[in-house]
Amino acid sequence: MAELTTLESLLEMGFDRNRAEKAVANTGNQGIEQAMDWLMEHENDPDIDEPFVPPVGNVLGGEADSQSTTEQPSLADTAEGAAGDGSCDNDDSAKIPMSEDEKLEQVRRLEELMRVKQAERRERERAEELEHEKQRRKHGQELQQIRQKLQDDDMKKLTDQRMKEKMEDKMARQRVKDKIARDREERAQKFGGGGPPSTAASSQPAQPSPPSPTSHGPPPTKKEYDESRIQVRMLDGSTLTAVFKAQEPLAAVRVYVQVNGNTPEGQDFTLLSPYPRHVYTELDMEKPLKELGLVPSAVLVVAKK
Repeated sequence: MAELTTLESLLEMGFDRNRAEKAVANTGNQGIEQAMDWLMEHENDPDIDEPFVPPVGNVLGGEADSQSTTEQPSLADTAEGAAGDGSCDNDDSAKIPMSEDEKLEQVRRLEELMRVKQAERRERERAEELEHEKQRRKHGQELQQIRQKLQDDDMKKLTDQRMKEKMEDKMARQRVKDKIARDREERAQKFGGGGPPSTAASSQPAQPSPPSPTSHGPPPTKKEYDESRIQVRMLDGSTLTAVFKAQEPLAAVRVYVQVNGNTPEGQDFTLLSPYPRHVYTELDMEKPLKELGLVPSAVLVVAKK
């Protein structure tokens, strides 16, 4: 009888009969609340609307009917053996159907219970969605941190490479400076008795300014010179003066200007003779000063390429 009451209650609340029968059977007829919980948990199952086939011997209401049938002889025997016993009357009164008001009240109570269950379910789903969103954001932050770390590592490698290149360039410049300084000391010791290169240069006769056109050719005297006094006019009008060996290439003069001049770093330039005007090429840079007619002295001008 209880099983039929649960089924009827579900039907009164508007549930499909097939679903209601499944809920009652799958909850073991433990009450309306368990049946409602089962319906809400399985309402999205793909087979929820398939026809319900109860197991053999477990037809809804069958067990109750069989129990009632089994109990009837014992009740009859009791009625015959004990006259005036009111147990049968009590059983009959217990089976009196509910009135319409009682049914409506029970339906309202069940509907309220269903609303509470649905609210709890929505709250549970909202909490699950919130937790899912937290996990998604957490994973996104972890991925962002990994990307940032990779970018930082790449930037560090690039910075280290640039620092290494700058250090190598600085060391190369220092080697050139050291070589020029050694050459100066050697020339000073050889010709100036340990004095600076300008001492040896001062012993040379002063050249008129501007130099004569014969500065490109061999000197008029037959004396053989093994040094050349080179004056270089920079881009800003300042001058540099140094003494070089006659057999040194013109490239040595350009290196001296790069190290000691005030040309901007990375600025490419060339050298030229003003009178007569002659621009020296890369091929001329490998030729000795004597071969280019820059001995015993010459004036060169720095020009942008």
